[in-house]
Amino acid sequence: MVARIYNPAKTAMQSGTAKTNSWVLDFDPQSPKSIDPLMGYTSSSDMKQQVRLKFPTKDEAIAYAMRNKIEFRVDEESKRKLRRASYSDNFRFDRLSPWTH
Repeated sequence: MVARIYNPAKTAMQSGTAKTNSWVLDFDPQSPKSIDPLMGYTSSSDMKQQVRLKFPTKDEAIAYAMRNKIEFRVDEESKRKLRRASYSDNFRFDRLSPWTH
């Protein structure tokens, strides 16, 4: 039973950074998912896949895993590169490619 501790990235539908400040501990799957032959549903007998714990900091998540003797790995957060751009940059005179309709 190995747990993964990570900082979730924002979803494709988010423009802001809400719900990305917490750290999440969830478990890796122990058994593969199977397909029900009659209905075609995907199911699993591994109930730990449904557990997702949220912590305010990475240190608290690590402390929880160590206190409960859970093996874990930490996926470090990757920082986004913010590129500042303004509307007026579309009309700069030193632009590499000309702006056209």
